[in-house]
Amino acid sequence: MVRISSGELRGTTGESGLHVFRGVPYARADRFAPPEPVEPWAGVRDATRHGPISPQPPVRPESVMGVPEEHEQSEDCLNLTVVTPGTDDRKRPVLVWLHGGAYVTGASSFACYDGQRLAAEGDVVVVGVNYRLGALGYLKLDGVSPGNLGLLDQLAALRWVRDNIAHFGGDPEQVTVFGQSAGAHSIACLLAAPAADGLFRRAVLQSAPMALKPLTPAGAARIGRYFTAALGTDPRTASVAEILQAQQRVIVRAAGPGGLYSVPPFRPAAAADPLPPAASMVRRAREVDVIIGTTSAEMNTFLNGKPGITQLEALPFVGRRGVAAAKAGITRWMFDAPSRRLADALAAAGGRVFTYRFAWHAPASTYGACHCIELPFLLGDRESWAAAPMLAGTEWDEMAQLGRKLRSAWLEFAKTGAPLPEWQRHSPGAAPGMRWVEIGPDLRARRTPVAGVG
Repeated sequence: MVRISSGELRGTTGESGLHVFRGVPYARADRFAPPEPVEPWAGVRDATRHGPISPQPPVRPESVMGVPEEHEQSEDCLNLTVVTPGTDDRKRPVLVWLHGGAYVTGASSFACYDGQRLAAEGDVVVVGVNYRLGALGYLKLDGVSPGNLGLLDQLAALRWVRDNIAHFGGDPEQVTVFGQSAGAHSIACLLAAPAADGLFRRAVLQSAPMALKPLTPAGAARIGRYFTAALGTDPRTASVAEILQAQQRVIVRAAGPGGLYSVPPFRPAAAADPLPPAASMVRRAREVDVIIGTTSAEMNTFLNGKPGITQLEALPFVGRRGVAAAKAGITRWMFDAPSRRLADALAAAGGRVFTYRFAWHAPASTYGACHCIELPFLLGDRESWAAAPMLAGTEWDEMAQLGRKLRSAWLEFAKTGAPLPEWQRHSPGAAPGMRWVEIGPDLRARRTPVAGVG
């Protein structure tokens, strides 16, 4: 039992002794409206079950990560999960998880994102946040939606952590926000948002697609026109099913012929609260310690096995080598190069920055060290990752040593601002190319030169 600002909660205590509170509301919001504080409740609120997740289509990378369990979907989805070793006054470091999913799918309450291993091994509090997605979270349309509602939800969750986490044994002055893919991209946006100042002390950006810039006002207006045409009715009164159908039509239209430009059209927009017109992610470089990194074969998650790709691989003048080179080039363009540029800029501005590349891959998987490959080493458990194709040919116990190593690095960073001793601070302009800690199949982290990424 825990009493927070809005009322009393009843969670669960597992065999490990960890206390888990699920479906905890951190804000409320009407459709296309910014989040507001939760109304206090009377009596004891049940926090033993997960709350609803944002309405969404089927999860896109299920062919890589495995199919997640079913969750109730609802626009009333602003809830979070807290895992803590004790509801006492220990003031433990806090890790806040922002899930990925291209800004249209995902939920931090999925079992594969469970934070109990981190909480138990590090004596830390882990918080997983659900926020609005797709058109409901990122449509910017004059007179309808201001845009960036998903980012505003994340800010509301971080303010909730600041105000309430001490009741769960956490230290509001020691908050690390960590995320992967769109979650990491969100963190980059939060670094540029003045409204996030003071809400977190450290940040971990895993596989952030940093080539994906916030929508310009003109770009956001164009997506708004696409959505209006696809929906054909008032977005404020349309059903959720109609919203999702129109959202998918916009995604297809924005991707262009053959889906070649398949970047998320529903994403953060510049010059819309909380992002200023000219967002600077380095303005708080001296105040927020950062880890930023990628996997060595990010694009395999999105391109392997796709019909057009297999056809290209069969062409004699392209072949597997040509396709592999193209995938490597896109990985460098979308993930590696802009991530290293951000690390360079943060370090040059006086920030404490650490960079990595995750290179481990399962022996029987065709996906290699793909987008999402590091997640089983940090979050979830054996059961939640058992059906993941990207882990084919690997026993869970075989992953234990590298998992402990990676979790130790994240936990030490959350506590001290520096990962393991071999993780030296990032230095901009190191030659040849960039240098970072490579986490590879030999289960060791080592400094690795990489030419041509800059």
